[in-house]
Amino acid sequence: MEKVVQIKNAKIYQQRALVLNEVSFEMDVNEFVYLIGKTGSGKSSLLKTIYGELILTEGTGNVAGFDLRKLSKKEIPMLRRKIGIVFQDFQLLMDRTVLQNLLFVLGATGWKDTNLMLKRAKDVLQLVGVEQKINAMPHALSGGEQQRVSIARALLNRPELILADEPTGNLDPETSQEIMRLLLAVAQEEKTAVLMATHDMTMVEKFPGRVVRVENSLLKEVNTMDRFNPFTTFETSSEQ
Repeated sequence: MEKVVQIKNAKIYQQRALVLNEVSFEMDVNEFVYLIGKTGSGKSSLLKTIYGELILTEGTGNVAGFDLRKLSKKEIPMLRRKIGIVFQDFQLLMDRTVLQNLLFVLGATGWKDTNLMLKRAKDVLQLVGVEQKINAMPHALSGGEQQRVSIARALLNRPELILADEPTGNLDPETSQEIMRLLLAVAQEEKTAVLMATHDMTMVEKFPGRVVRVENSLLKEVNTMDRFNPFTTFETSSEQ
């Protein structure tokens, strides 16, 4: 099967400090993967490397057809058109409506035809179930609605990959489950791979998927035997 992410023998640095060592990680097209680990363990550094904010200097990396080692500044916006990002704190522009938020992103990623832009914005809002909020200001929306708009924004360019960084971190448990169901459904509907960084283990239990854990600067696959005790150390776990 085709790979949307392929990283091999990579070292990931943040301001010259080694954050992740010996990273080898692959994701298939259409795959849903959890990235788990304690706060500060390096989950966000991996996501930033995948979308080109941190430069990969050691090892090899390929994301959505782009070579991370050879990525030029000009290519970063093109890479990001193939990646949708969902943030914990939504990161909507508070001074404009839901529709204007989406049109802003479409314009910034090279769309020119106003009618096509309007159609795509309406389509993704319908897909996530908030089409009736199209003219609302973000502050008038609930947290769950804001995150739905954030997911709609991530889907605008029909990305090959969605990176979701703690997408349920600011939501109550019931809304978190709604957002998880939505993410899984749209990933299937739009045929998009999803890499979700989280430390909310109730989500991993309720919505099983492949699980990769960051610990002690290493990335390690968690097998199903260990899934419900994910923070045991590698040495004491039953992983082979």
